[in-house]
This record gives sequence, structure tokens and C-alpha cells, in this order.
Amino acid sequence: MRDRVRHGGVRDLVRRIDSATPRDRDRAVDALRAFAVLGVVCGHWLVTALVADSGTVHGASPLRHMPGLAPVSWVFQTLAVFFLVGGQVNAKGYASARARGESYGRWLRVRTGRLFRPVAVVSAVWAVAAGVMLVSGVDEGTVRTLGKLVWSPLWFLLVFAALTAATPLVARLHPLWPFTVVLHVDLFRLGLDGPAALGCINVAAGWLVPYCLGAAWARGGLSGRRTGWVLLAGGAVATAGLVLFAGYPASMVGVPGGTLSNLDPPTLAAVTFGLAQCGAALLLLGRLRRALARPAVWAVVALLNLSAMTVFLWHQTAMIVVTSTVLFLGGPLPGLHTVPDGPGWVLARLGWLPVFALVLLVFRAAFGAYERRGGGSSTVVRSGAPARTPEARRV
Repeated sequence: MRDRVRHGGVRDLVRRIDSATPRDRDRAVDALRAFAVLGVVCGHWLVTALVADSGTVHGASPLRHMPGLAPVSWVFQTLAVFFLVGGQVNAKGYASARARGESYGRWLRVRTGRLFRPVAVVSAVWAVAAGVMLVSGVDEGTVRTLGKLVWSPLWFLLVFAALTAATPLVARLHPLWPFTVVLHVDLFRLGLDGPAALGCINVAAGWLVPYCLGAAWARGGLSGRRTGWVLLAGGAVATAGLVLFAGYPASMVGVPGGTLSNLDPPTLAAVTFGLAQCGAALLLLGRLRRALARPAVWAVVALLNLSAMTVFLWHQTAMIVVTSTVLFLGGPLPGLHTVPDGPGWVLARLGWLPVFALVLLVFRAAFGAYERRGGGSSTVVRSGAPARTPEARRV
């Protein structure tokens, strides 16, 4: 009887989510956003290790000890897809806001509110946690390592917020222009030994390329599978050439101790790789739309989108909590506290991923409301929803 009640509750939730979804919403866009967020989360969990050594904890990466794992970064470095979707959503949303007579200031406050409200919460929690750790005698190096894990992934939020604010200026910018900027910056700083500080330009220009592609998508400028194949094939060939013949790293994320990072700042190889990802995303749209017509599949994607920022902000904390708790209770364990220098570590780490996910669900339950509160709440299953039943409107 209890199982039937539970099953009925899940089916009712799925039905209400499907009913409360605006009929004109492109569910494939939300699926791509979910894929991008999950790629970042799983990527960090797989390529980040906290090694316990003589009472301290320091960070390490399996990509440094096992460079043959570089293809893992090709799967989980999904930021270009996130900026592609962001450009599409922001350009479309700004055009709709203007049509309604909404001011730029109000539109921007709504768009950025959902980004930074949950950031304030995680900042406050970690400020208290860091203070407690220091007072209780935890090594300063350990506190710095943990803080870096939490804060280092947040750089892209500032970049995304800046591009969001610039949407009225860049919505019709051809992606070729920022691509040319990245090309010339890399030529000067890497090919001609120019100042390394020039790389800062690529932080904006590099991610502006997929963002402008997204804006073009919103205008209908990326219609047809031919565009997707051109981006996928051209980006893949260009990336392979840059890695094989121009000295760019094969890993699409930074590797500790490496002489060059493709991500900090974005290099030409990271941009061409992102173009290939964007092409693949566009080619998948048709299949995604057919799959997401199934209410159960859509419910999973919709729920993740409603808590995407919470999942992103707390995923490293979930890993830290598991690692610290197990270290305190039982000492160093493979895949969690040991040096990531062999296949055994990889297999053990895969076994820990479900534990990280369960703890992350706890954080989502505790802090997800801060993401959905106020004027910046998501429109995934709310704004424009068909007025059917009171239950549907409450989703």
C-alpha cells in the first residue's frame, strides 16, 4: 500500500509539472542547460582530489598523474553550452521585455537576482565555516584549499553576469568578431611571447563567442542541421590541429603544474572546442524535444533547472563534507583522500559519486528556496503556465 501511495505521488508530481509548463517553452533549451550544469558538477567531482597528508589536506588532480585521462575533460567541460543557452535565453528574454515595455534596469535585476541571491547564502555559510575551522585549530593551508575549491568555480558567474548586462550591445554581434579577438590575443601572448596579462581579454572574448551564437539562435540565425554540422566538424578539426601542431594542451581544463591552461584564460583551442560542442548541441535539439515530450523525462529536467544554481554552488561543498566526515570517522580511504595516481583511484572515486550526490540533495533541500525566492524566480514551470487546476498552478 505504501509503495502504491508513493508511486501515485510521483505520478501526480510529474503530471502537475507537465501541466504547469508553458506550451510555447522550448524544453530542449532547458535540457542543454541541465546537461551543462551536470557536466561541470561531475567534472569537478572526477578531476578534483583532496589528499590527506600529515594533518593537512591539499588539492590534487588525476589529470596531472594520469595525462591519458585528458579525454574526460572533453566530456565534462561544458561551459560553452551554458553560454550558448545563456545567450539564447537572454537575447530572447530581453526582446520580450522590450516588447512589453519593461525597462532595461528591471529586466537586468530579474536576470541577475537569481544568480547572486544564492551566492550570498553560500558566502555567509562558508564565512562562518572558515572561522569555526580556524578557531578549532584546523591548518590554515587546509582552510585555503577548501575555500579555493568552493570559490574558484564561481568566476564564470561574474563573466556571465557581465555578458548578461551587455546583452543589448552584443545581441546582434557576429561571433566571428570575438573569435578574431581570441585568435589575435593568443598569437601575441603565445606565438610572439607577448605579456601574459593579455589573456584577460580572452576571459570576455572567449565566452562571448558561444554567447553570441546563442543570441543568433534566438533570432533564428542557426536554423537547419547544416549549421550544427559545420560548427561540430569545423570546431573539432580546428581543436585537433591546435593540440597536435600548435602546442595547446589536450586537457580542456586546467591541470596543476601545467605550463598552459586552456581554461584560465580561455585559449583559442578552448573556443574552437566550444564551437564543436555548440554544433553538437544544435544537432541534438530534435531528439531532445521528442524525448522531453514525455512528462517523466521533462519533470527531471525541470526540477534540475529550478535548482540549477543551488546545485552548482553547493556541489563542491557536498564533496568536501563527505571527504572531511569520512576522514574524521575512519581515516584516509582510496578515491577520497589518497593521491590520484592510478586506475584504482578512478574506480574508487566513481564509487563515491553517488554519496556526493546524496549529500548534494540535502543541500538542495536546505538552500534551494533562496534560488526561487523573489522576482528572479524561474519561469520553467511558472510564468505563462496554463490555468488548469490549483495544484498545477502551485508547481
